[in-house]
Amino acid sequence: MILTKAQYDEIAQCLVSVPPTRQSLRKLKQRFPRICSHVHRRRSYGMGPINPIPACVKTVIQSQATLLSIFSQEYQKHIKRTHAKHHTSEAIESYYQRYLNRVGKNGAAPVLLELANEVDYAPSLMARIVLERFLQEHEETPPATWLAFGNEMQCTWLRSQIIKFPSSKSVINSMLRDPSQIPDGVLANQVYQCIVNDCCYGPLVDCIKHAIGHEHEVLLRDLLLEKNLSFLDEDQLRAKGYDKTPDFILQVPVAVEGHIIHWIESKASFGDECSHHAYLHDQFWSYWNRFGPGLVIYWYGFIQELDCNRERGILLKACFPTDIVTLCHSTA
Repeated sequence: MILTKAQYDEIAQCLVSVPPTRQSLRKLKQRFPRICSHVHRRRSYGMGPINPIPACVKTVIQSQATLLSIFSQEYQKHIKRTHAKHHTSEAIESYYQRYLNRVGKNGAAPVLLELANEVDYAPSLMARIVLERFLQEHEETPPATWLAFGNEMQCTWLRSQIIKFPSSKSVINSMLRDPSQIPDGVLANQVYQCIVNDCCYGPLVDCIKHAIGHEHEVLLRDLLLEKNLSFLDEDQLRAKGYDKTPDFILQVPVAVEGHIIHWIESKASFGDECSHHAYLHDQFWSYWNRFGPGLVIYWYGFIQELDCNRERGILLKACFPTDIVTLCHSTA
């Protein structure tokens, strides 16, 4: 889906006060029905027979993913702007004491999740703050109740790791990925609730994003094979010694809408100004400098005004192009 900057800004403005929970996403779908209806009218998404999902169903799914991508990116911008105020020593202590007071009254209630929503912070990040503070408090004197946690070997390992590395990023990340490792049953449950209800941050979201990105790379590979285009993928290019490469290099260039294409990059996200300019600086211009002009596919759409570098060698599309012109060999 391609939006004008004015349309995107209108949507982004409505997302400012929406917390990053799955309940919020359901409300957003109801709040922006015109996005689904607009995309729903597109009968073809340029994916041909590879995907058997009917076009009318496929486009609705795509529109929901577009809305989620926009929401996620806008929320991440908000978090970056407000990150510092949540990590002062005063804020951390306040959050921890509020957690202790509330969980002491009702340990089964979603205390951390509610606290994150109250202070307008991502649940997974709030869980990290409280978990780190908890481990620091029990660094020297682990509670006796830890002895009842898990088996003896697991308990011994946890205590040794926390006492030795109370703020170790790897230990924290491991506990966030698997809250059952947290040596406090109530806190483990609180962290789990934050992880599963956060749709923008956390290990669960990271896994989903990685899987979606890989899925679209596989889709792009299948489409290239269907068109009988010869290419090298990222792994093959790195085996040849390239350190920064696009997803696919075309061994024989093609033309798309009158522009020569040497490489294709897949982005399973919506192309907004912030992310696109970062990609231009960190990736796209480097690809252009090494391999020539190329194509970027933002599968969930992009802001129309960003497609302004076609003459310089970077073309944007929201789907796989159907009008590819290949080099034809004439026969005598």
